[in-house]
Amino acid sequence: MKISFHNICLVVMAVAAMCGCSLNATAQQLKAENIDEIVKAMTLEEKCHMVLGRGMHFNDEAKFPGTAGSTFSVARLGIPETYCADSQQGLRMNATRAWDHNDYYPTDFVASMTLASTWDREAAFMVGQGIGNEVREFGLDWILSPAMNLIRNPLCGRNHEYYSEDPYLSGTIAAGYVRGVQSEGTAACPKHFVANNQETNRNNNISQVSQRALREIYLKAFEIMVKESDPWTIMTSYNKLNGPYAVQNRELLTTIVRDEWGWKGMFVSDWNAGDDAVAAMLAGNDMLQPGQDKQYQAILEAAKSGKLPMEVLDANVKRILEYVIKTHNFKGYKYNNEPDLKAHAQTVRQVGADGIVLLKNSGILPLMGKRVALFGCTSYDWISGGSGFGGTSVGHYTVSLVEGMRSAGYDVYKPLIRAYTQHIAAEEKRLFPNGRPPFSLMPPARADEKQFTADELNAAIDGSDVAIISLGRKSGEAADRSEADFYLKEGEKQLIKVVSEAYHAKGKQVVVLLDICSPIDVASWQNQVDALVCTWQGGQESGFAVADVLSGKVNPSGKLPMTFQVKYGDAYADKNFPAHVDDKTMGSMFMWGRNKDDAKKREPQANIDFTNYEEDIYVGYRYFDSFGKPVAYPFGFGLSYTTFAYENMCVSEVNGIYTIKVDVKNTGKKAGRNVVELFVAAPNSKKLNKPEKELRNYAKTSLLQPGQTETVTMLVKVEDLASFNEKASAWKTDAGRYNFLICSSANDVEAKASANVKGWTKKVNNVMKPNVKLNLLKR
Repeated sequence: MKISFHNICLVVMAVAAMCGCSLNATAQQLKAENIDEIVKAMTLEEKCHMVLGRGMHFNDEAKFPGTAGSTFSVARLGIPETYCADSQQGLRMNATRAWDHNDYYPTDFVASMTLASTWDREAAFMVGQGIGNEVREFGLDWILSPAMNLIRNPLCGRNHEYYSEDPYLSGTIAAGYVRGVQSEGTAACPKHFVANNQETNRNNNISQVSQRALREIYLKAFEIMVKESDPWTIMTSYNKLNGPYAVQNRELLTTIVRDEWGWKGMFVSDWNAGDDAVAAMLAGNDMLQPGQDKQYQAILEAAKSGKLPMEVLDANVKRILEYVIKTHNFKGYKYNNEPDLKAHAQTVRQVGADGIVLLKNSGILPLMGKRVALFGCTSYDWISGGSGFGGTSVGHYTVSLVEGMRSAGYDVYKPLIRAYTQHIAAEEKRLFPNGRPPFSLMPPARADEKQFTADELNAAIDGSDVAIISLGRKSGEAADRSEADFYLKEGEKQLIKVVSEAYHAKGKQVVVLLDICSPIDVASWQNQVDALVCTWQGGQESGFAVADVLSGKVNPSGKLPMTFQVKYGDAYADKNFPAHVDDKTMGSMFMWGRNKDDAKKREPQANIDFTNYEEDIYVGYRYFDSFGKPVAYPFGFGLSYTTFAYENMCVSEVNGIYTIKVDVKNTGKKAGRNVVELFVAAPNSKKLNKPEKELRNYAKTSLLQPGQTETVTMLVKVEDLASFNEKASAWKTDAGRYNFLICSSANDVEAKASANVKGWTKKVNNVMKPNVKLNLLKR
């Protein structure tokens, strides 16, 4: 067995502590007020260990098996280990432990786009608070979330972890989540910073982005989150950005985030990111996870030689200790392994229902008939979230659609339950002849759809009042989806066609549920069905949440946080995304990137070795709206079982702050909540190469009874209206008359008012230039 110098040091220090001796018998103990003194008291070796993680806890005998790792401890100085865990949807760790009869099932919360679809900052806080509480009560300190990269393309494998195509919505939802986590004394870790918008070759790909798009789109989401929630830590990403790895980019980490934004927290790398530990330290990335012996040696040698100045290493260590003193383990918190799982389950059910988006409704919903026939394998194999370290792990349960519908008083047609149970079992044997692997970053294959005879269909029609077809998609870390996965499979197309025709022939209707991880094609087939509901992936209470909406117990109020395009290729960004990576190429890149020696032998491949963000600022609705491109469903779209009117809109200004008020009235017959979306259109937007309009704020009403009115107030600052001027290296709000638009989606303006805006400019550092000339889209 190979014993590293790193491990020898750990053993020596542990033995010294056990023997009651120390390197300094009178050493101070770490406190909030003496961090500088503790840094001075640390040996060079201790400092070099401090900036490295302690590995991943996959061993059954680990204190917290299945978690992401820990930080270095120095017993003689009172510096404890602190522990971190993965997952956007909740604490990820093993449910059982060796020699322990207890179980450790955390809550499986909602997927990120489900949360973003609520358009509700308070919902984000509730989810974050629940996760932060479970981290605390299960004995850990730090959750490696929220992931908040922008949804640039519908095929990104980690879209289920991300919030939106819009930086304002993404930043504010993430801020709510972070505030919730940290309200429990648990550290949050927004990630992956920044422009990590594809999984293909994620460890070697260079994201090549203009300064303007970087500032206005990709950095803006993180900037909003940082300024609204002050996270204790931020995780840097795998990819390179305009040249260097993000983890090794001083202009990015220090010049922009620390100097311009004023953030004082701790940067931590993604696991095994980058290729130069010393460069990461110099850039301001304080901790490298999960820690490697070669990194320790490189940092130690650089510190001794002066290549890594001691003041830089000391600053890295100080920021780590500033994190440590806030943690549960440092404070000696006596965790009980008993968080309030019932309360958290209720949060999941509530938020899951509020994040469901009603896309189409011919009047069939809410369901009046009590007999339902559930079609589609997903109806019996519901997907609660994505795969990979950012997805669900070992949730205690997932409430099935069958259980959910029955709990709401519906009679589920039994012969289909038997037929699908047998079909899925047979498909499992076909797909996994040696049994399902215990863990895989890649999403597992799913059963092909069952097809039915006319007799089977006629029996189902006679035994039900309505057909419900569920379609599922799952994605995960380390691989992107293919273009083919955007479209329905042949079996899915046939199922929708046959069931719809058969039910319609008997005067009965069909509802389709989209249990999906990211947008798919709906335009080519939705006219065959009577209602379309995007349930997204709602965690462990999914079946209950879906039934709550279908039954009308909850009036749907979710809105799309991204555009549903008509077909793949419609978005300008689609041409610069790896939508057709073959299995051989994917295999060579799996997990931490394609072989670097192999990469040196060939020409760099577009969208694999580098990705040019040629769409520039025109991501999502900014492109479709500005260039008049039709969509299946626009950003911000979502129907309700009631209707709303927008009245008495007005805009006023004091000291560069614009106050927008509008009365929202429930004009229908059912109680409901409504999202009010505020877009702003700049004057001469086409001439100045600006989007047609941009989301600048939003609000969600309380539950309004029929006839009830609520006045919604939103604020916009003059600097919020700024665009980035590359030539001047400055944020600039052009003077002129701006239109403030109250919208029910990016395509639907409900009320508008205009106001004169004075010019505003703020100079920033001229950094993060792309390393190649980009052919950028302009209006």
